[in-house]
Amino acid sequence: MVAAPLDHATQKKQLEELLAATLPLAETMLTTHAEFFPYGATMGPDGKITSVGGYTGEEHPESAEVIALLKAVYRKEGATGKIMACALAYDVRCIPPGQTEKSDAVAVDLNHRDGMSIRMIYSYRIGADKKVVWGQLFANKGVDDIFPRK
Repeated sequence: MVAAPLDHATQKKQLEELLAATLPLAETMLTTHAEFFPYGATMGPDGKITSVGGYTGEEHPESAEVIALLKAVYRKEGATGKIMACALAYDVRCIPPGQTEKSDAVAVDLNHRDGMSIRMIYSYRIGADKKVVWGQLFANKGVDDIFPRK
């Protein structure tokens, strides 16, 4: 039996829960190592959140390879109904709105089976004390490339 689509507010709440479960690891890794490999989390139909990492067989894989691997797993699990939402976090460089200089940032792609897709971007810098100093937060429409559309 296929579950009825969830309303916009419920999708948003579930993606916020995924974001809250995902973002702290980026801060920990940036504070400890000043970098991180892409990683993520999924939400099952029961609402349970599971952390997800990708291993390509390489000790220091290209981020694009890890992202592709995680997306492939998410697509498979989305198509079979194992997950209803997913988050994918990765390090990027971007120009935040109203700025002219590129900044380091954590991007988190959030996708829900019922259509909501958002890319949250958190600019940051590593302070002299090695702690993350968060800058501007902004969001864009997501790519919506995980869950099959009917």
